[in-house]
Amino acid sequence: MSDAQQLVKALNELAKGPQFSYIKARAAARQEPNVDWPATKAHNADFNPEVDGCESFVMRDGSLCEWKSGQFRYAASS
Repeated sequence: MSDAQQLVKALNELAKGPQFSYIKARAAARQEPNVDWPATKAHNADFNPEVDGCESFVMRDGSLCEWKSGQFRYAASS
């Protein structure tokens, strides 16, 4: 879960910015080597930015950096 917590911290800092978007979140996540991209792609298969806001990211340790749309932030979960 520590992998997800590190990414959550970085993405929540970005989310405070005025121009935050799912594109910026994805770009920041691409800098994180512990993101499991095949699993993330499968997890977000039905992702729609207009409805969902931002994607969630699956980490190599199995934890999840999950977007909480109603709270406009990310949270770590296992």
